[in-house]
Amino acid sequence: MTVKVIVTDMDGTFLDDAKAYDRSRFLSQFRELQARGIEFVVASGNQFYQLISFFPEIKDDISFVAENGALVYEHGKEIFHGELTRHEYQIVLGELLKSEGLNFVACGLESAYVSKSAPPEFVELMSHHYHRLKQVDDYREIDDKMFKFSLNLPDSEIPQLVDALHVSLDGIMKPVTSGFGFVDLIIPGLHKANGITRLLKRWQLSPSDCVTIGDSGNDAEMLRMAKFSFAMGNAGEAIKAIANFQTDDNNQQGALNVIQAVLDATPPFNA
Repeated sequence: MTVKVIVTDMDGTFLDDAKAYDRSRFLSQFRELQARGIEFVVASGNQFYQLISFFPEIKDDISFVAENGALVYEHGKEIFHGELTRHEYQIVLGELLKSEGLNFVACGLESAYVSKSAPPEFVELMSHHYHRLKQVDDYREIDDKMFKFSLNLPDSEIPQLVDALHVSLDGIMKPVTSGFGFVDLIIPGLHKANGITRLLKRWQLSPSDCVTIGDSGNDAEMLRMAKFSFAMGNAGEAIKAIANFQTDDNNQQGALNVIQAVLDATPPFNA
């Protein structure tokens, strides 16, 4: 089997706990991937403008499935974005604004948006994930193509909120967890695997040509789609159960170790 595409999540996967990675090691690996015609794809819940900041040298040479699949870039060119209707957007806002004290970011094609009344610490946290983040007086007045919402709350409160949103937003948005207290609301079907599939079709490749690496609930679909799916050592047991293989944790360069195994044709890539 010849690997043609390597897809990795970022937070808790490609990045260590300090939100960094071994740049020299990866750039050396990337040059070898290019030489072999292997595509490298970043698949993340984060904003495209944040993701490209990690790869300034090669951002137009790799592809991005950003916003959990709602925005897809191939080699510096946008090829797809999802979009809620105005009516759907207003319904979601109505549900989120019912919960007093619930802080969230509304994500659009041009920018992400946060309320001017949100706590400064929440704005600071979200600015790390959304490099284009505008403060607004009223979410209802935003003029953009909207496709995702991002919430951050204590882990203990997440199950109850997710259950409630599954019911109240059924058919409009689906809540997915991405670790570190984050819950994203995504358009049903526009998950990471959907974005990856769009790229594979353009490249005339199939999931059997693909390696996927992840650690959280929002990686589930892309781990299920690939024969060579890897859960990080720091992933939860539910994600490890989905993946066909496991690698080291994110502080031990688990994702880069998978890439190296591909390049070296070591197990499980030596068949």
